[in-house]
Order: sequence, then structure tokens, then C-alpha cells
Amino acid sequence: MTQVPQRPLIPENSLLTRTPEDGRALAIMLARNSIHAMQGELETLKTGRPQYAHDPYGLIAASHVIAVEFATIAAANNYWRQQPPAS
Repeated sequence: MTQVPQRPLIPENSLLTRTPEDGRALAIMLARNSIHAMQGELETLKTGRPQYAHDPYGLIAASHVIAVEFATIAAANNYWRQQPPAS
């Protein structure tokens, strides 16, 4: 079996991001890294993908994981320093 290359679960050991958009991208990366850490066999990941790729409940669950990651990142960034948006 081919192993998925393991990456750091938290890149650069920091949840701090410059912008909310960067935070959202980090949330997606963290969710993907977690899946790869839990299921490290590439063939198993690829074999299972057709089963969940079209499952609306699975996609909603995946979105929830990303939302939880994003909430954690937002809190770590003090909701992007409580600055009002530029008008």
C-alpha cells in the first residue's frame, strides 16, 4: 500500500492568519490533513472517494468539520483583531 505523505497537522505550528480568507483556506487544509492522518493508505482513500463524493450527508459532515476548524482559527485570531470591515 502507498502511504499518504504525512504533513504537519498545524503548518508552521500556528493558527494565526492574515485575513479571514486565509483562515478559511487553513481550515480546509487542516481538515484534509486530519483525514490523511487518520487514513494514511492512498488506495483506501481513493477507493472510498466515489462512495462519499456524491453522498449529501457525507458532504454536509465534511463541511461541518471545516466550519469547526474555521471557528477555532477565528478564535485564535481574535476574530481578526475585532477590526470593523473597511468600507
